[in-house]
Amino acid sequence: MVGKNTRNLRAKKARQQCSSVKLNDEIVIQYLIDNPDFFIRNARYVESMRVPHPVRGIISLPEWNMARQRNKINQLECEISLLMEHASANELLFSQLMDLQIELIKAQDLSELIVLLNTWAKSLGLSGAYLYLFDDKWLLKAPSNYLHLALNSSQFDFIRVRHLQYSQQYLGTLNSTELDFLLPEHGYVGSVALSLLGQFGDLGLLMFTSANPEHYQAGQGTLLLEKMSEILPILISRWIMRKR
Repeated sequence: MVGKNTRNLRAKKARQQCSSVKLNDEIVIQYLIDNPDFFIRNARYVESMRVPHPVRGIISLPEWNMARQRNKINQLECEISLLMEHASANELLFSQLMDLQIELIKAQDLSELIVLLNTWAKSLGLSGAYLYLFDDKWLLKAPSNYLHLALNSSQFDFIRVRHLQYSQQYLGTLNSTELDFLLPEHGYVGSVALSLLGQFGDLGLLMFTSANPEHYQAGQGTLLLEKMSEILPILISRWIMRKR
């Protein structure tokens, strides 16, 4: 009798201690971590557990878990699709770059190179391609035949500061003053792609133009421009000497 009373007192004391502990998220989470078989031991109660749902009001715990799994699967499928799109786009860029590079290497002089560059641009639906060389980096005066490609680096600074201060590529629109400076006899230009030539962006400028104002936009990839801007100074050095 005494032993039974003692056990009852211990059980009562244990219940009192448990009730004195205020449950919170951390305690519940830690308990479930420490007891991984909790849901197995209490399987018959799992289906009766309810979870708030923003659309359906309240759903069962298994339904909530299945919805989470479906969302994860959908997210993974989106990520895989995006990776495949990027891979396909990179493959196309590489192919375009290789084709252009092969054509440019065949050029007999710089004039032919510019014609090939312009033809390639128009094959992509662009209005044209333009090449400028900073006159403080290249020997462009007579007897050179390429003085018309010269661009004063100091005068270009107002465009550099506005569009190319933090990057060597710019995709977007130019105002009328900027267009008049780069293309004095220009027609309608919707958007442009600008890329500074050379590792430090101090050798010149490559520009593509489009009649579509939305063709070139901020946030688009510039990998093709970057690679072309690395290749062109090497090719140009075949016909024009650099200043020392």
